[in-house]
Amino acid sequence: MKIYAFGKAGDKTITQFDSKGASISRIIKHDKPTHIGCIHLEPGGNVGRHEATINQLFVVLNGQGWVTGKEGIAYRIKAGQAAYWEAGEAHESGTEHGMTAIVIESEQVEPLMTEIPWLNE
Repeated sequence: MKIYAFGKAGDKTITQFDSKGASISRIIKHDKPTHIGCIHLEPGGNVGRHEATINQLFVVLNGQGWVTGKEGIAYRIKAGQAAYWEAGEAHESGTEHGMTAIVIESEQVEPLMTEIPWLNE
C-alpha cells in the first residue's frame, strides 16, 4: 500500500482564462476503462477486509479514519491523503468519526500525487 498527498503543497497554480486564486492537484492518469465512486462512511463505519479486484485509489475528501493493506496494519488517513491498493491486495478502511472518499478503480491507475511515508499519527 502507498499513501499520497493531494493538498495545496503539491498544487499547480491555474492562470489560464484570467483565473485568480485557483490551483489544481493532479490525482491520476489512466488510459483504461475506469470506475469512480464516492464512499460515505458514518461514524463507526467501515468497508470490510477484502481483496481489490482491480487497482484502487481511495481519495479522502472529508473526515479521517484508517486503512489497512496486505500487512493488516491500520494506518491513520485524513482529508487530503489517498491510499493506493494494487489488484489482489487485501485491504480495509474505517472511521471513528465519519469519512468521505472518492474511489477510483481501473486496470491502469497511475497516481500523480506526491507519495508520502506512512505516519501512524
